[in-house]
Amino acid sequence: MPIVVNLDVMLAKREMKSNELAEIVGITTANLSILKTGKAKAIRFSTLEAICDALECQPGDILEYIEEEND
Repeated sequence: MPIVVNLDVMLAKREMKSNELAEIVGITTANLSILKTGKAKAIRFSTLEAICDALECQPGDILEYIEEEND
């Protein structure tokens, strides 16, 4: 998938645990885990905004586009 979620990197930089972020943002740890592993199909802007607010970062710090190589 060309969209990579770097949420674990930002959590490490902010020295924050997933369950702490989930509580601040107001989502379950299971849903946060799905997002962290890149298995999520979508993310609400309100959730992205809350994550960025909690981690004091920009959406581009969390989401990255990597072009797929064609064989």
